Parts: sequence; C-alpha cells; structure tokens
Amino acid sequence: MKPTIQVVDTQMAAMHAVRELNLRGYGQDDIYVLAHDGDQTDQLNEAADTNNIGISEEGVFNSMANLFRSRGDELRAKLEAIGFSEEEAGMYEEQLDRGRVLVIAKVH
Repeated sequence: MKPTIQVVDTQMAAMHAVRELNLRGYGQDDIYVLAHDGDQTDQLNEAADTNNIGISEEGVFNSMANLFRSRGDELRAKLEAIGFSEEEAGMYEEQLDRGRVLVIAKVH
C-alpha cells in the first residue's frame, strides 16, 4: 500500500502533522519528514524524532547512487523507494522545490 502524505508550508505545521499521526497510532519509525534542503530534513527528523529515508527503504545501490545525484533526483528516488510512482515523486518534488515540507506515514 502507498504511504499517506501531507504537504505543509512550515516546519511548525510539519511538527503538528507528526503529532496528529502519533495520535492516530503511527509510531515514530513509520513517519518521515522530508524537505528540499538536506540539513532542514535532518533537523526536522531529529526534532520530531521521526525516521529518515535511508538504506533500509532505498537499498544499498540507491543509497550509494544518491551520493552522485542532484538533490532533485535524490528526492525523487527517495519518494519512489517508499512507494510513490515516478509521476507522484516528481509532483511531490516540485512541492519541495517551492519550500514546502512533506510529512509521510507508512500505512500499517
């Protein structure tokens, strides 16, 4: 099943979305926060105690390939690795380009 996703405009809105997901029964390991800027993504995941899209989701090959990809290509690859189609990943990456933040939850 495809993960659920919320597109929010601010870091505070992302934190609020994570709290709402917690109240709905999602564990921290099931929630990802993704921003266009890698440092912002890391800060949000640390502050919200959420998961990073990494080797366990992407596999070793894609994780290594991301070291050589543009940030946009890397973000699309991460979104595809957790269950979004190529078209959806492109659409969500455009939202990230506009400064929005994605809050993603794996479906149980």
